[in-house]
Amino acid sequence: MSNLQLRVISALVLAIVALGLTWLGGLPFRLLSAAISAMIFYEWTRMSRPAGMAGLGFLPEVLVLIFIGTLIAGLPASALLPLLAVLVAITAVAAILRKATQWDASGLAYAAVSGLSLALLRDGDRSGLVAILFLFAVVWATDIFAYFVGRAVGGPKLAPSISPGKTRSGALGGAVGGVIAGLALAAAAGIGNLGVLGLVALLLSIVAQAGDLFESWVKRRHGKKDSGTLIPGHGGVMDRVDGLVAAAFALYVIGWISATADHPAHGLFPI
Repeated sequence: MSNLQLRVISALVLAIVALGLTWLGGLPFRLLSAAISAMIFYEWTRMSRPAGMAGLGFLPEVLVLIFIGTLIAGLPASALLPLLAVLVAITAVAAILRKATQWDASGLAYAAVSGLSLALLRDGDRSGLVAILFLFAVVWATDIFAYFVGRAVGGPKLAPSISPGKTRSGALGGAVGGVIAGLALAAAAGIGNLGVLGLVALLLSIVAQAGDLFESWVKRRHGKKDSGTLIPGHGGVMDRVDGLVAAAFALYVIGWISATADHPAHGLFPI
């Protein structure tokens, strides 16, 4: 079996699981969001912690578990956001006192914001369902179009010092594919503000590709090819969700501005 075939099969299995839990919403989707946060933090720390250094002990893991518990419990944004700020601050101060790096604090922030954005976007109603499906459509289409357009067209590299395989043609193709997929999903769901959503889809596609490059930079910074080995053909969970969680945070912020922090989907996807 070729690596491409393995990637496709793994991606299909993950997509089916993600779509099923998205459809259910509520606790099942919060559990998915919490699992993504946990795996991101695990892979981040395994890449970034210097060998032979005591670091912060199990403090970061305990703080992550506290956040994950509140996320699963369904606490509102008014509780989750301040809690996240406090937990990151505790980790950062502990790192200063122990003369350790700030990678654990940044990893906690990255992992927690990823899970929080996904969970609050989904919420428990149809607007949240459409918001997550819109996010999936844009990000997945961006990945697919960027891969195949980049291979077919080639040309100048997008960021050769960070990710040598990515091309400018692939980035452009990914953005076009993301916008088309997002608009198609919104139209199928009966959402009327397609002009605004087209711009949102373009922004999410760009942010998703930036998130992919950011994760590539983190891996390169620590001399790693993959963030882990959990997903056949893809590497780790971070390798699979890097663009998704970046775009989820962007969509959450846009939704927060247009609606509320607890119900961000209502502003862009009124049902």
